Amino acid sequence: MRACVDVGGTKVAVSLSTDSASPLIGRRSEPTAKTGNNDALALQILRLIDEVCAAQGIDAATIDAVGVSSCGPFELRDGKVELAAPNICGGAAGPARGLPNQWMTALLEAPLAARFGRVRVENDGVAALEAERRWGALKGLDHCAYVTWSTGVGVGLCVGGRILRGKNGNAGHAGHSFVVDDDDHALCGCGNLGDVESLIAGNAIARRFARPAEELFKAAAAGEATAHQRVDELCRVMGRMLYNLIATLDLQRISLGGSVFWNNRDVLLPHLQAQIDGKLVPLTRGVQLVPAGLGDKVGDYAALALLD
Repeated sequence: MRACVDVGGTKVAVSLSTDSASPLIGRRSEPTAKTGNNDALALQILRLIDEVCAAQGIDAATIDAVGVSSCGPFELRDGKVELAAPNICGGAAGPARGLPNQWMTALLEAPLAARFGRVRVENDGVAALEAERRWGALKGLDHCAYVTWSTGVGVGLCVGGRILRGKNGNAGHAGHSFVVDDDDHALCGCGNLGDVESLIAGNAIARRFARPAEELFKAAAAGEATAHQRVDELCRVMGRMLYNLIATLDLQRISLGGSVFWNNRDVLLPHLQAQIDGKLVPLTRGVQLVPAGLGDKVGDYAALALLD
């Protein structure tokens, strides 16, 4: 048996699978642990694995591999991944973000590796990219990216058929690239002012505009002028980031997922494609933005994709 773990800034989900050809079973999800000691997240994952196994009548001792698709960034300690995610670690994010802990990092890989024989942890953008290339909207492509627009903004990158990881597994953190905006109301948990994530991430929308993302998009769809203007602003920022990825890496296609995008994809997709089309045509001609082929299950299958 295999355990598939999806760690986000808002929730943690655990599912089980016998192999990559079998459907995921027993999914259980709950808000990401952010209080107590900095091993709270790892202990939460271990508990959820046990609970899912118990609910399915499976002996937890039969779990021989664990795939973890997680938000980042990562730090390596003794070769094991720890999270320094600004949506989880209050010490890394700083007091302005109001997280209920002072963690600089959250333990992740080491406690899991102490129990399970095989553990693989990857940035959620990289893991989702692997899943989309295997089962989703990026099959057969060697120059592509996956972008999640959710609590945060993450990216997985593939060029020449090789997935980019970087020295600590942090390649693809384009959400922390700058859009040249020093708005002091757009403070990212990483400490940057005016980076992509601080301007358009799900939690940033609520902070900047004093209304949840879901409410903002609903108001825009209902014709509220101010909300419509805000959505245009969000698409301009995301569109510029997507264009920069295409221009820098000469991509063929970008698959998009994450709760902010997925729940509003019919509105967002044409707006984002319009930010790409016609710009430096030799680079953008024929480049497609597409919804994730795995839909709102991409995070679950991302963890599974790590285990083959």
